Formats: sequence, C-alpha cells, structure tokens
Amino acid sequence: MRRSVSYILALILLLALGCAEQGNESASSRLTAASYLAAGDTSGYKLALEPRQFSFPDDHGPHPGFRNEWWYLTGNLETETGSRFGYQVTFFANALRPTEEHLCNGNQWCTDYVWMGHAAISDIENREHYSAEIFSREAPGLAGAISDPYRIWIQDWQLFSPDRDLPWGLEVTSEDFAITLQLNSSKAPVLQGVDGLSQKSEAQGNASFYYSLSRMETNGQLSIGGHTLTVTGSSWMDREWSTSALSSNQSGWDWFSLQFHDGSELMYYQLRDLEGRAHPFSAGKYMSISGINTSINSKDIALVEEHDWKASNGVIYTTQWRMGYRGRDLLIKAYFEEQLMDLTFEYWEGAVEVLDYQSGAELGKGYLEMVRN
Repeated sequence: MRRSVSYILALILLLALGCAEQGNESASSRLTAASYLAAGDTSGYKLALEPRQFSFPDDHGPHPGFRNEWWYLTGNLETETGSRFGYQVTFFANALRPTEEHLCNGNQWCTDYVWMGHAAISDIENREHYSAEIFSREAPGLAGAISDPYRIWIQDWQLFSPDRDLPWGLEVTSEDFAITLQLNSSKAPVLQGVDGLSQKSEAQGNASFYYSLSRMETNGQLSIGGHTLTVTGSSWMDREWSTSALSSNQSGWDWFSLQFHDGSELMYYQLRDLEGRAHPFSAGKYMSISGINTSINSKDIALVEEHDWKASNGVIYTTQWRMGYRGRDLLIKAYFEEQLMDLTFEYWEGAVEVLDYQSGAELGKGYLEMVRN
C-alpha cells in the first residue's frame, strides 16, 4: 500500500499544464483526470475487482488501463568496512485518462502518462539523509515502461535488463548522490492480499494488484559527496497497480518491510482511519524460510507506538515501534530519526533495525514508511 491520493493529484496538476501545447481540449482532459482522482470517478479505467493470474516476468512490466502503477525499491547495504546505508528508489506512473481515449492525434508531445521518481540514501553512520525527486511526461520518450527489453525510466533514472527478466540494473543520478546497483531475487514473487488482490476497504474496486520481491541480492556503488562506495546487501521491491484511491474514512498508513536474519520476511501495512487508529483493512504477509506465505490481518498483529519524532512542520512520526506476531516480541527502531522525504510531498521513509524486544539482540533489518494526511 503506497502513495496517497494527494501525491498523485498534485503530480497531475504539476505536469498537466506543462503539456498545454496539445490544445485546450487535451489540457482540460488532464485536469479532469485529476478531478477523477479527487472524486473517485473511475470511468473508463480498469479496476482491481477479483484475483487474476500472475505471470512472470511479464508482470514486472507495465499494465495499461489502470490509473496508477509503481515500482518501489528499498534496501539495506554495507561496505566492506562495515559502514551501513539505506536506500529508496521509486518509479511512479499515473495515467491522465483511460487509454482508449485517443486524443493525441499524432502529436508527439501529447502524453497519456505523467511520471514521478523519488530516491534517497540514508548514511547511517553519519546520520545523514539525502533525497531527490524527478518529474516527467512520458512523451516523447522522456519516461516510460517496456517489457522487452525490460526498462522502467524517467529521463536518466532507470531500472533495466538486457532481456525480459532478472537480474536488473538500477541507476539514479542526482545533484547530491548517485545509486548504481545490480539486483537479483533469491525468492519467487510473493502475491500479497488474496492471490495478489490487495483490498484496501469494503468498497468494490478499492484495491490493487500487489506483489513483492521480498529478498533481492544487491551489489554496486553509492556515490555521496564525490566519494564512491562499493556496497552489498539486500533489497525489497513492491509492485502495485490500481485505479481506486483510499476511502474517505482512511487518512494514511504505516508500512513495514522486514527481512530477518533467519531468512524469513514480513510485510505489514497499517492503514489509519480519520482518528489515526488502525483501520480494519490493514493487512500483510509473513514469508517463512521454507517458502510458506501466511496472510496477516489487523487481529493477528499487535503494534504499539513507543517513540515519536516531530518534523519541522509539526507532523509527528513514530520512529520506534513494538510489534507482536507469532510469539515474537519485536522492537522496530529507526537507525536515526531524520529520514524525512522533505520533497514536493512530505512523508517519512527510512531504514530500520529489528531487535528482540527483551534482549536487544539484532534479528533483522528493514524499511518503514509513514504517511500522515
């Protein structure tokens, strides 16, 4: 469960006016697409209504007809000398109108999609957080997604492969940092929700198709401040595509992706209602060492907020959590608190350590995202 309605809406508003050379009719259509998002109008778009048959590597690529889709990578990396880093890279596509509405009429600058990218590095030893964002229209080839050869790109940011499948390369360059990594999955894709259908509320179609690559062997380089570091570690990839937004009684979420040292993983998103309480459609999945995947609902897991951190604008984020699940008593703790994505849209996303709550022994690492509307 990623990215709020306001993220997507603002993305459309930022970019749609930049495509005004298509004429008033097309520009109007783009703003209407934004109003569809705000009002929940899904006319002409595909909906996630029932489980589907997933096929890999095909489903690593794009899914036209849905309003939004994203490729979301996070990971914990380390140098040979033990310096630790977290990283995040997101490629987010948003359709401006249903794909069957062919309004471009051969105009090479007319586009059906706008794209947003977010990237960050957390320097754990020095408690420094670097972040960047990028926006682009899809036409004329400035951004996009293709399956063969595999490539997701926004200008010079890209996730790619010379063929259709893993391993992948990841390249991101910004003013303050660069990320150059190779990724390969050591586990099969995990279908989240019910056979890949992740229901976000009781409303029909208010759902996404959602799978994860929960443990990806990772190696490459991070460049910060003119210094290039060779790193290895493990990444996590979330993939979702959908049309509907959160319900009117939902206000944000807390998302955990945890990789335990014993080879198991856990993903859980706690949706929040308007009062900030856990919403009953919160969900997740536990992936055992042997490959057995167990669904988690809001009654299976206990979450207690133990320590808060206040951003400069007054928004409060919880950077230390106690989690109880399957007899485990876990402490999930941010490596440092200042891992705020202070970009066009503010949210907290950062590397965390997973400890035994009683003994303090390290059990794993992971990532935490918190959105407060």
